[in-house]
Amino acid sequence: MGGGNIFRGIEGKEQGLDRAQADYMGMLATVINALALQNALEQQGVPTRVQSAIEMQRICEPFIRRRAIRHLEKGRVVIFAAGTGNPFFTTDTAATLRAIEINAELLLKGTRVDGIYTADPEKDAKAERLTHISYEEALKRRLEVMDLTAFTLSQEHQLPMAVFNINEPGALYRILAGEKIGTIVSAL
Repeated sequence: MGGGNIFRGIEGKEQGLDRAQADYMGMLATVINALALQNALEQQGVPTRVQSAIEMQRICEPFIRRRAIRHLEKGRVVIFAAGTGNPFFTTDTAATLRAIEINAELLLKGTRVDGIYTADPEKDAKAERLTHISYEEALKRRLEVMDLTAFTLSQEHQLPMAVFNINEPGALYRILAGEKIGTIVSAL
């Protein structure tokens, strides 16, 4: 779970905050979003657990890999919050790391655009959306799908990712139902 809609550590640094302190503030923002998502899912009858890399037992569980896998085996959705619990690592890296740790089949990257484009669609009207791209091609084109650490981890572990617009109503449900929306990044 990201927290950029509330606070981004890198932006805090740009405003004069100590980078590590700003990153911790960003991690707390991810917990707020995770709790909001948990509430929304549970209102739909979906059993959900939030696990945090920063312990806060009254609010959510600590991240414990085996416990997360057990929740998944029981049909629960597990939302990972607080990144890796360490400053200087993005939530992209944390998401990739957690996906690898739980042997996920697919990493979902919800963002504010509906996939990966040949250029930044917010800056270039001629940018074209790609439906499928390889790790190698994304790197070659310098498409900023995720931060380099996250992207490299995904590539090393052959973890495909789906990039989609999280703000589009029903998009998360549609992608979970197997509909082909957004962009898939894989080895091809």
